[in-house]
Amino acid sequence: MKILAISDVASKALWSSQCRERLDGVDLILSCGDLPRAYLEYLTNFTAAPILYVHGNHDNDYAQHEPGGCICVDDGVYNWKGLRVMGLGGSIRYNRESPYQYTERAMRRRIARLRPKVRRMGGIDVLLTHAPARGLNDGDDLPHQGFACFNNLLDELKPRWFVHGHIHLYYNYKLPRVCQRGETTVINATERYLFEVPDPEPLDTRKVFFFRSVIASISK
Repeated sequence: MKILAISDVASKALWSSQCRERLDGVDLILSCGDLPRAYLEYLTNFTAAPILYVHGNHDNDYAQHEPGGCICVDDGVYNWKGLRVMGLGGSIRYNRESPYQYTERAMRRRIARLRPKVRRMGGIDVLLTHAPARGLNDGDDLPHQGFACFNNLLDELKPRWFVHGHIHLYYNYKLPRVCQRGETTVINATERYLFEVPDPEPLDTRKVFFFRSVIASISK
């Protein structure tokens, strides 16, 4: 399964007449936010791949009109052909100019509200966010700091992939595009990044495994 992750910068290579051929073979598109609504809608004209998105801190206009033809997974857990995607958009709060800025406490509450869905799904495969995790390739200034609670979430749920945006790679040439944190591959989706994942196992099988693991951990 080929997944295209996009974020923050509208790619000139895609927002062009070559869009169809460059999206050929892509099965799923994950948008991490801060992209023009018109850009996402343009992409829908040249691919049958679903576009799942979360909000970025600069997506104020989305509050009035969400991108047509795309699927918002913010504050949700979405199952696409067995791939379970948990969406948590927005950045750390640094002013009050955007509805998509959150304190640590507010983000923890959002995560808590999703726990029943995660349990029903039997876990998640992809954590899709706009902001990074605190201390994991984030910035030192407040607007670009990540969420500490994302680290706890990664330790708890152990998704195979954590895909985020918000941190432009030109901010620091030493920032990695891809890194590893425990069992999770962390991807900075700025502009565009194509990666492949194995076809997911049947969801029911993984639910049984997840619930057995939870019961075993509780009984220890």
